[in-house]
Amino acid sequence: MIPIALDPRHSRLGLAGNGNMALRRLVALKAAGASDVRVFADSPEPALVEAAYGNLNRRLPEAADLAKLHALWITDLPDAAGALLAEAARDAGVLVNSEDCPEFCDFHSVAEIRRKDLLLTVSTNGKAPGLASVIRQNLEICFGPEWDERVDEVAGLRAGWRAEALTMPETADRIAALAAERCWLSCAQHSAKTH
Repeated sequence: MIPIALDPRHSRLGLAGNGNMALRRLVALKAAGASDVRVFADSPEPALVEAAYGNLNRRLPEAADLAKLHALWITDLPDAAGALLAEAARDAGVLVNSEDCPEFCDFHSVAEIRRKDLLLTVSTNGKAPGLASVIRQNLEICFGPEWDERVDEVAGLRAGWRAEALTMPETADRIAALAAERCWLSCAQHSAKTH
């Protein structure tokens, strides 16, 4: 797998599904900054209708819809319908994630922790999503809400150091020294030492 962080401002994203799993995926995509997800549902549950706002199409995507997408998440559909949709999307050059059907996935959604601009992800290449979830829960403890401010602080310092014409390695060294001085990574270091 090749890990990437996709900027939703420059990507056309679609979601095909009807139920709670589709709703969870839509909420996750919105939390990641995707404000314009095209939702396709031929039999949507009321909560999905509400969450999709004006972006709901009460049908599954057709060829013209797929041609406009970069990536499509498929969930809550019968296996046969999901397989046909995944194949049609791939034929249209769209990257596909079909939840719980690894054979139809071009990419896997990762377990994630968001702390404002800090994004930590865990993946098992789709083989053990439950394990990825357990690791994510541990990382949530080590990287709590205090990281919102830490990232902003380091970003401000980095901007100043760049204005001073420090090199990338010098800047990286200063960031590492700051993190060590303030024991920011003590939870992660303690975990590594005890196992």
